[in-house]
Amino acid sequence: MDRNFSRRAFNGALAATALGSLSLFAGAAGAQTVEELKKKGKLTVGMLVDFPPYGITNTQNLPDGYDADVAKLLAKDLGVPVDIVPVTGPNRIPFLLTNKVDMLIASLAITPERAKQVLFSKPYSAASIVLYGPTKTSIKGPEDLKTLRVGVARASTQDVAVTKIAPEGTQIRRFDDDASAMQALLSGQVDAIGCSITVAAQIAKRVPAGTYENKFQLVQQNMAVALRPGQDELVQAVNAFVERNTANGELNKLYRKWLCLLYTSPSPRD
Repeated sequence: MDRNFSRRAFNGALAATALGSLSLFAGAAGAQTVEELKKKGKLTVGMLVDFPPYGITNTQNLPDGYDADVAKLLAKDLGVPVDIVPVTGPNRIPFLLTNKVDMLIASLAITPERAKQVLFSKPYSAASIVLYGPTKTSIKGPEDLKTLRVGVARASTQDVAVTKIAPEGTQIRRFDDDASAMQALLSGQVDAIGCSITVAAQIAKRVPAGTYENKFQLVQQNMAVALRPGQDELVQAVNAFVERNTANGELNKLYRKWLCLLYTSPSPRD
């Protein structure tokens, strides 16, 4: 088992990327319209870098992944360069609302609670959130979580979903990010985790085949670009971008580039 698949690796990547982006924090990224965005001269996007394959850092410690490519495509569509700011699950919405970024392309699922805080575009992607645990542990439904330790990334869609369905006696353990929750599962600190199927696939590639399995689906989430309330013109431009690049197949090309590679890569035992 690759024990380096850990919080330390992801946090190191986050820190390295953040150091390269300090200049972005010097001024507000408060563009409300496309015209203001062009006057500012760049599109500042908040993105997770610890959520492969949606958000990662490459060998140059630069943001990469599906969301990064979507951000680059959107910036090209708007006619401006892009600066990507690393964010975390808990701080991504505060970063947006305090003008540190113009928008979030950060694997943010559309939920009624979040819609009270931010302005969502039309969905640009979707993912299933599952309960994931050892094959040897019998978990067929929420009722089986009683007395178990279930890990989730704090303030995530899976946090909300697990909290909603967990019976009394379930020990929900919240971690700073998906990397920490994954490491907790691998090290036996928790009995199962709530995670996206992409995260589950990452874990499966690092352990012997059949070690873990999807137990049941928690929720199907649609992910959208998030903007501040009042950015109505900008969200219309983003919606037009999503519609156009869905119709012409560009978003699907990016999906195949990042997501299909994830599921077709051989496991260590192949």
